[in-house]
Amino acid sequence: MFKNLIIRILTNSIAIYIAAKVVTGFSFASEDSFMPLLTAGFIFGLINFFIKPILKIISAPIILFTLGLFTIIINIAMLLLLDYFIVEMAIESLSAAFWGMIVISAVNIFIGAFSKK
Repeated sequence: MFKNLIIRILTNSIAIYIAAKVVTGFSFASEDSFMPLLTAGFIFGLINFFIKPILKIISAPIILFTLGLFTIIINIAMLLLLDYFIVEMAIESLSAAFWGMIVISAVNIFIGAFSKK
């Protein structure tokens, strides 16, 4: 269990770093230390573990009505919430949040597929 938590934090940190490098309007200011990225990965994991399921339960009818597309809005909201808590991170627009969410999700899926082996 502890190993999975560490993998999740590292994966989130790497995903945020890649999103900051690839997506315009999505930046992470701390370049001298990896600790703020680890903090962001940890907080993002906490947000996704505690807040995201509550939002999914509350918005279940909307998710069903939109055939799951409303989960994109929930994921963007979780990323904007992370932006609120982490001062080193800056998301300038909703399109940057959308593409950042796409990159972070893709990296998490990619790394998650290899970490299960």
